[in-house]
Amino acid sequence: METAADDTVTDGSGGAGTARSGEPRERPWATWPPRLPEAARPYLPPLLLYGVTKLVGLGVFATLLTYAGDFREKNPRFGGGAHWWDVLATWDGWWYLQVAEDGYHPSLVRLDSDGLFTVQQNSVAFFPLYPALIRMVSESTGLGLYGSGILVSVVSSFVAAAGIYAVISLLAGARAGTIAAGLFAVAPGAGVEWAVYSESLFVAIAAWACYAVMTRRWVAAGLLAFTAGLNRPTSAVLIGAVGLAALVTLARPESRREHGIRGPVYAMLVAPIGLLGYIAWVGWSTGEATAYFTLQREGWAHFFDYGAYTLDVLRNLTVGKGDYHFAFSTPDLLSLQLVLALPFLIALMLRKRPPLVLVAYTLASIITVLGTQQMFGNTMRYLLPAFPLLLAPAAALSRLKLPSLAVFFTTAALASGWYAHYVIFELGVP
Repeated sequence: METAADDTVTDGSGGAGTARSGEPRERPWATWPPRLPEAARPYLPPLLLYGVTKLVGLGVFATLLTYAGDFREKNPRFGGGAHWWDVLATWDGWWYLQVAEDGYHPSLVRLDSDGLFTVQQNSVAFFPLYPALIRMVSESTGLGLYGSGILVSVVSSFVAAAGIYAVISLLAGARAGTIAAGLFAVAPGAGVEWAVYSESLFVAIAAWACYAVMTRRWVAAGLLAFTAGLNRPTSAVLIGAVGLAALVTLARPESRREHGIRGPVYAMLVAPIGLLGYIAWVGWSTGEATAYFTLQREGWAHFFDYGAYTLDVLRNLTVGKGDYHFAFSTPDLLSLQLVLALPFLIALMLRKRPPLVLVAYTLASIITVLGTQQMFGNTMRYLLPAFPLLLAPAAALSRLKLPSLAVFFTTAALASGWYAHYVIFELGVP
């Protein structure tokens, strides 16, 4: 236990480190840099592993981009720019920066077209939390919108890594939690974690919301799920998982007596307000109640089709054809491998007997992704929030010795610069 004597350094003769009577005590050198709070110290290894691994992957990505040089000839809105880092703010990133700069201008403009896209794309398809944070950081720090977007994503990614560590360490120990944070850095689709994309922010919210449920902090869980609803439409799976966990808690007499009623009820009622409120605002602003869904379906060709599009892609890929919408050979093949690995990953996760909130959140995330028509090559990115799938691999890797882990993460970090970054941004459409 620390005492006041620990804050004083002496030289053995009683002079140099001791304040004389009546004179102000100088701050001893031994207390600088200041010591981290006890509760924060366990997070240092996972965050260090995550940060170093991400830096290596980003460095490889930058090298590949510069070597190929194709981005210099592309439209700055669609994967191009004057510098390699400009690529990180293209595609969806361009839309987020537009919202951060100009706000929303809701409308449904019908196109004279019978093709796949019959409605003009509009910025209200992108939820407000992430661009609002970009604008807030920009105005409070003086950074430009691009720099603020990257800063929000990077900080959020570390918060997400900490949340993943917190969840996994509860189930499999601190070593497995640290490894899970590292796996998050090299997961397929991880290239968007340090780009102007909202994935890092969503994973941060989702991980800590699940942790709050696991530790019975129902008010925090409800507020986090509410916040997630302002960030992405896929927050519906998190809201549903939190609500289901709360409902089961209320249904069991023993848990109801232990945890009370008000907390779970509060979580159930508050969680969906953000998502429903934004969708309702879009409908009210455009004059059509279902405007958001119309925009997603007819402006971006994203809609739930019960897996018909995914099955079509799988049939084509297995025979070497590309006769389907949004075909990009390399990202599609990598996403196919991930889809084929899902049953194995799910089975291994369930063997660890994770709590209901993690099971519901993960399975609902997978069903939503595979049951929706969207760019199949982005399945790697869309499944990035399904972090509980890291539980079993992290637990298995935790049994390896340090040299073996060092080889694994070095190799994975280097390779991730290609499969998790370059493939998504340059060989596909993120």
